[in-house]
Amino acid sequence: MSLVIAEQRDGQLNRASWEPIVAAQQSGDPVKVVILGQGLDTVAGELAAAAVTEVLTVDHAALAAYTPDAFVHALVSVIAAEQPTLVYLSHTYQARDFVPVLAARLDRAILTDVVAQKPHGSGVAFVRPMFQAKLYADVVPQGPEPHFVSYQIGSFRVDALQKGDAPAPVRALAVDFSDATIRQQPEAPFREAKQAVDLSQAERIVSVGRGIKGPEHLDLARQLAAALHAELAASRPICDAGWLPMERQVGSSGQTVAPKLYLALGISGAIQHVVGMKGARTIVAINKDAEAPIFELADYGIAGDLFEVAPALIAELKK
Repeated sequence: MSLVIAEQRDGQLNRASWEPIVAAQQSGDPVKVVILGQGLDTVAGELAAAAVTEVLTVDHAALAAYTPDAFVHALVSVIAAEQPTLVYLSHTYQARDFVPVLAARLDRAILTDVVAQKPHGSGVAFVRPMFQAKLYADVVPQGPEPHFVSYQIGSFRVDALQKGDAPAPVRALAVDFSDATIRQQPEAPFREAKQAVDLSQAERIVSVGRGIKGPEHLDLARQLAAALHAELAASRPICDAGWLPMERQVGSSGQTVAPKLYLALGISGAIQHVVGMKGARTIVAINKDAEAPIFELADYGIAGDLFEVAPALIAELKK
């Protein structure tokens, strides 16, 4: 049996949680999903739409606000009770915080930032990037089960989710927190700026690269993003230059995104950027260089001057 750890905040399911469910379904083993927090009825109902054996909830006041101590304590109990062979989750900031602690507590193997999986003998090999995705390694975890696997956002398409004919049963698990050592006092999530944004949750993104030429032209990209009801993002050179805040950066040293639409304006397609957005469902590229690498990845490409193409798109979208 595979166990997927889903993620929510304030009663809102993190849309990236669907991806490890897809990965677990493709493994062919029975799948259970566990969600932690307080007031989980709505989120559990959403998860129950998937073709899974059960949705498990751990609802407790100690889990109302995320702390790694509370999550690790609860999940040690859940894993002991359910005995999964693999534990799947999305490679979010929250997962990066607590899952290494959980794996160490249980003395089990952990594979992070996985992008694919393939059959290997009677088991599974997991594919993960190395050296900023210049190489990919097939990794087989060793040692006693369960093994922990976190998936890079965008590795699996949410539209590949298998849905059940009827809602999956939801079962509440009781976890005793009386002897739990919770050292953290949670505060509001850190924000580098008032306009901080989690691009991984965006359904549409307009992203700009060096082809925008200067910060005075960013307003054009903002207008296009507004017309598409999209978030504005950028490649690393734009953020390094201070034209947009670092929170807007997509790529190996920025955020990893998997929107329904990713529109790249003046982005050449360097590998460091591509690894952060290749999971987008539809990629549209506008670049005057017809040989730009981004066109190899794009579903739709326009080899033209973005200062001519973007205004035309905005005009059409406003009609």
